Amino acid sequence: MAKRTIKTVGLVVKYERPDAITVARTLTRILRTRRKTVLADTEMAKKIGAEAVERHELADRADLIVVLGGDGTLLGVARMVASKGIPILGVNLGGLGFLTEVAIKEAPAALGRILDGDYEVDRRIMLQAIIERASEQFTKPFLALNDVVVGKGPLGGMLRLDVFANHRAFCTYRADGLIIATPTGSTAYALSAGGPIVFPTVGAVVVAPICPHTLSNRPVVLPDSYEIEIHVKAPDHDAAFTVDGQESAQLGPTDVIRINRARHVVSLVRSTHPNFEIWRDKLHWG
Repeated sequence: MAKRTIKTVGLVVKYERPDAITVARTLTRILRTRRKTVLADTEMAKKIGAEAVERHELADRADLIVVLGGDGTLLGVARMVASKGIPILGVNLGGLGFLTEVAIKEAPAALGRILDGDYEVDRRIMLQAIIERASEQFTKPFLALNDVVVGKGPLGGMLRLDVFANHRAFCTYRADGLIIATPTGSTAYALSAGGPIVFPTVGAVVVAPICPHTLSNRPVVLPDSYEIEIHVKAPDHDAAFTVDGQESAQLGPTDVIRINRARHVVSLVRSTHPNFEIWRDKLHWG
């Protein structure tokens, strides 16, 4: 992937963290010294001395986006800018995040290297999900960088999920739900469900049942070229659909969900640490 000439940088900063705002001010000064345009949403721009724009405008104007927040903040930004191919630098504020790899104290140096062209980009696949039902079809597909989850609703009834992979019958799950995760999302909810850690640039998806009734139903890894088709059999409309834990829809008892690899990828600026070092640090491996 050809590197962009970086003239304009967007900053997305978590409001609740004073340390993030402090670092954002430092990054703004660095960028202005390098004669770069700095953008932020209206309220944050006042705090850090950046040019004010609406959040959605970042996708049209920025050559690089720096996220100072957690993985949740980065996931929202990733879905917003994926179609534009804008690289994202995630700065970790001290949580467990696997996506925001750069430590907050490393942010100024990391940004300097990027402006000098000394960086690499990981191209992370996304999933596209469409919900179909007899009465209607959602016209706008859902995009996920981490995962698509079908889960039980507030009544807590076990779901029956008939799954097809590559247009062939794959498995019928009786479980609390099912996670379809990208390699990026393999270290998120799918990991808690017993799924494997998949190297983030591998062309694969993880299918992981949540608390399956049959203990032999284990997480599996499938090629990302496969379409995953889920037929929902839920009592009393008691099933929910979520994307990256941030967007949701209520499911009917006969809904069908079709999940494919999305056309766009998310470009994450790679830190100086290989992924396995991140895993070792975050998961406290010996």
